[in-house]
Amino acid sequence: MSLIRKPRAVLLTGVAALLTATLVPAGGAAAAGVTVAKPAPAGNVKDACGPVKPGDARCFAEIRTDVHGGTGVRGKAAARITGHAAPLPSGLGPADLHSAYNLPTTGGANQTVAVVDAGDSANAEADLAVYRSTYGLPACTTANGCFHKVNQRGTATAPPSDQGWGVEAALDVDMVSAACPQCKILLVEADTQAASDLAASVDTAVRLGANEVSNSYGIQESGDTATYAKDYQHPGVAILASSGDSGYTIPSEPAVYTSVVAVGGTSLAKASNTRGWSESAWSQAGSGCSAWIDKPAWQTDPNCPGRMVADVSADADPNTGPAVYDTLDGVPGWIIVGGTSASSPFLAGVVALAGHPEHFADASRLYGPSAAAGLNDVTTGSNAMPWNDCGGDYQCTAGVGYDGPTGNGTPNGLTAF
Repeated sequence: MSLIRKPRAVLLTGVAALLTATLVPAGGAAAAGVTVAKPAPAGNVKDACGPVKPGDARCFAEIRTDVHGGTGVRGKAAARITGHAAPLPSGLGPADLHSAYNLPTTGGANQTVAVVDAGDSANAEADLAVYRSTYGLPACTTANGCFHKVNQRGTATAPPSDQGWGVEAALDVDMVSAACPQCKILLVEADTQAASDLAASVDTAVRLGANEVSNSYGIQESGDTATYAKDYQHPGVAILASSGDSGYTIPSEPAVYTSVVAVGGTSLAKASNTRGWSESAWSQAGSGCSAWIDKPAWQTDPNCPGRMVADVSADADPNTGPAVYDTLDGVPGWIIVGGTSASSPFLAGVVALAGHPEHFADASRLYGPSAAAGLNDVTTGSNAMPWNDCGGDYQCTAGVGYDGPTGNGTPNGLTAF
């Protein structure tokens, strides 16, 4: 990986140059350090994590505010515990996601999927137990060796305080569970949401034996982007990161690193077609053309001279999102959460199901000819914003083959992984 220390306006060509005209002044936002405002969430959605100071990362979880399913175990498990059946929570469950993405119900027993979050999620293990019991997944606890929670140094002492990432942490462990019920889960809690602490947590996750590491957060790329690149480069371990929730814009790190699988987002809905599901690009899924990271040889899209985000995708729209159980932040209990914060840990679980993290020193495997049959090509939808439109170019518009919002598509079984 190398830096492209050129103004953004020089980097973008053709249709892609509209980004400069509509988004940034001459010289480029990445070069000038301009912060691009995030569009306001829809009226029924709010950000799980608030604004951050420079040098800090923001988690990308998005919470539905119009749905709340109460507390405690639901479904058939509730009947076994209380004698009274209770409907499953609103939102997609593991069976829905396995159906949508043609995934096996077994696999990954020898894999450890790590998720990196900021601050202590004190209720993480107890909340995870409610989620897994509700959906009939095997118990994943500290006692049985499935669940392990550590700080960024790898010890059991909790970070100094909650950083407001409770919903994010719950989403992460629930989505790994949904994709890969037999996987072990390692929750690494950074002291703060500073880039340095999160990067150190990734190194700790790998040192402790993680096979896959999911990072559902980001910082807008800049001239300092290369600082922590090495912390997200671990051959033999698959490192994944969310592409963001600001639509077509300046890419964020760590997703923009060439050693990272950048995970975009879709809107997923049941349908009366052969697949049983339909998918389109989620309107806020992050995509963008890097002004600071060279284009890897395996990425050949024509209108972005730098690294293009994203590589692959899965459901991220909070309006079609999964059910999550959290009792730490916000309204406690069953909620629906989305954002590419959902798609990254889910895809980490998919990689674990396939059992070959060594294939993902980078995302090149997803660009090979053999991968196409194992991916659903998402061909409709756009993440263009009124103030930032790519003019119908693939960088912000889904179409046949590669596009920015959804990458090369979504899982269709495990052959691509």
